[in-house]
Amino acid sequence: MDPRDLLRRYLEQRREMGERELVLDELSVEEVMRILGASRTAVRVEKEQRRPRVVDETAGAVREAPARDDFAGDWRAALRAADAADAADAAGAAGSAGAAGSAGAVGAAGAKESPARAFPPPREPSASPAAAPAAPPAPGIVVGSAGTELFGGPFSNLASLDELAKAVAGCTRCSLYETARNPVPGEGNPNADLVCVGEAPGAVEDETGRPFVGQAGQLLTKILGAINLRREDVFICNVLKHRPPGNRNPDPTEVEACSPYLIRQLELIRPRVILAMGNFAAQTLLNSKLSLGKLRGAVHRYHGIPLIVTYHPAALLRNPAWKRPTWEDVQLVRRILDSATGAP
Repeated sequence: MDPRDLLRRYLEQRREMGERELVLDELSVEEVMRILGASRTAVRVEKEQRRPRVVDETAGAVREAPARDDFAGDWRAALRAADAADAADAAGAAGSAGAAGSAGAVGAAGAKESPARAFPPPREPSASPAAAPAAPPAPGIVVGSAGTELFGGPFSNLASLDELAKAVAGCTRCSLYETARNPVPGEGNPNADLVCVGEAPGAVEDETGRPFVGQAGQLLTKILGAINLRREDVFICNVLKHRPPGNRNPDPTEVEACSPYLIRQLELIRPRVILAMGNFAAQTLLNSKLSLGKLRGAVHRYHGIPLIVTYHPAALLRNPAWKRPTWEDVQLVRRILDSATGAP
């Protein structure tokens, strides 16, 4: 099947699910649908030349497309090129200079390269009628039930997040306190609807005693802003409350020693949604060894609280290709929050 037919079906499905926005290098869903529907074109590769030719089935015209390397596997570039060619054909068929100029303008806009953007700006409230309800995502792992206490151990007497932070400051349950400069218990709204959980503090966090304040933290702030949330609206913390030396991976004994603090935080806050960022946070909360890729895309339940798994912001700095799936994950978080609060 033509890749554009697959993309068209995907976009139609997303639109039926009520999606209004889709990050495609600043191309909106409607713009891409317009490009895909501009003409019925097909790309045929001549085996002996290894160079595609664009065949317009409506006009019978044949044009040589850019070399395969020019697209470099980028379907966005292919869409823009197809749109520019369709607009040029429309301009040639038009009988007036005004029609030709208009079609040329459309082609130029379609072919123009847009600067890459990590996440779109916050959405403005829309006065348009509510979109059709989105199809429910796949069910995920269920940990505990809504009626059971998250944690009933020695920290159940900690009645507030401030008391818990003081307990973390004096914690000696593992050896990490010996090498860390400052404890990093977490910060944010004690009544937050969303709790963001990462892996462990980094160098900047260890120095300041605050979570997610380095480069990864700045990216997290942008991600939250893209779904109309400020840092102060949510609660941000890590599974580990002290930095592992050299930012090494946490040991299982350290995770076991520190997890009760995280569990008590969730019990005190009782958020509407938990966003688990990265393998360690997701596997710790879900008590699973499944990879992050297999845990993404589903709504898990942590003692009745919906839990969404996504990439850690630090991983996005290393691999920008993961920003798009992360955007899909946080959009799911936004839909759950809106559903819980009754927002239109």
